[in-house]
Amino acid sequence: MPMSHSNRDPKVSVIIPSYNTADLIAACLDSVFAQTYSDFEAIVVNDGSPDTPELEKVLKPYLGRIVYLKQENKRAAGARNHAIREARGEFVAFLDSDDVWLPQHLASQMQLVAEDPSLDLVYANGLLVGGPSDREFMEQCPSNGAATFDALIVERCQISVSTVVARKQILVGAGLFDEKLPRCDDYDMWVRAAFHGAKIGYNRTVQARLSVCRPGSLSQSRAKNLEAYWRILDKLKRTLPLAEGDRAVVSQRAAEIKALYLLEEGKSQLLERQFEKARELMAEANQYFHSSKLSLALLGLGIAPRATGKLISFWSRMHNGTSA
Repeated sequence: MPMSHSNRDPKVSVIIPSYNTADLIAACLDSVFAQTYSDFEAIVVNDGSPDTPELEKVLKPYLGRIVYLKQENKRAAGARNHAIREARGEFVAFLDSDDVWLPQHLASQMQLVAEDPSLDLVYANGLLVGGPSDREFMEQCPSNGAATFDALIVERCQISVSTVVARKQILVGAGLFDEKLPRCDDYDMWVRAAFHGAKIGYNRTVQARLSVCRPGSLSQSRAKNLEAYWRILDKLKRTLPLAEGDRAVVSQRAAEIKALYLLEEGKSQLLERQFEKARELMAEANQYFHSSKLSLALLGLGIAPRATGKLISFWSRMHNGTSA
């Protein structure tokens, strides 16, 4: 039984932001209360959700077992920060309200910390569900080697927020989640935590079911996510006191991601039949790629934009990627 109302502080505070997920949060909470590890409190943050009446109806049977917080809409970063400030646990565990944990998740993550007390943040593999076929997170977003600052920058290691367990004080010391970011604020948080000295570990076992295709999900727009990633890298260059080597890694990655964003946005403009804008964006991207294939496409857009645009759009759909 979780210790939400115990006089003794729990070891872990489970943080669940909710926005328009009244139909999903019961399954999420049930997975929390099915954990074999019991020394936790569960905090649900109503992030100014438009479905508040339905959400509170669903939450009513759980109110004796959760901490329920309400706030004006501040997106997931603001909801997580609110919960972190209220959390009583030494550790915080994050779970999006459209995801669920497998029963051994918290026990497995806390075992990692018990085996290596120097760890400040741990994450795990998950099963991505809701797409054409289920697949493991680490098949699509691998983790190879140590999860260092450099590894997170170049995405040699990638972290799923709904599998993270972290020391609360590490996140507070790194400045918490950046509430000004419209997307990818969790990535920004992990990178800053690593920069400020957090030791990160991970588990390759599948410990959660992660929803990838809920309508309105932030994961649905590749171009917007690439733009957010690039802008975060640019922010890190401006705001962190980076050593020369780290600055070079961040700068190189920022240039690559910006070029990928420009290429993806150019393809989007083609679909909107904005051929001149598409050509402009793709030409800027090619200043990084120096791709003969892309150069040929740009030539075609200059001579026969409609026909070339159709060919590029068809090729992109067939290959489902952004490679130049």
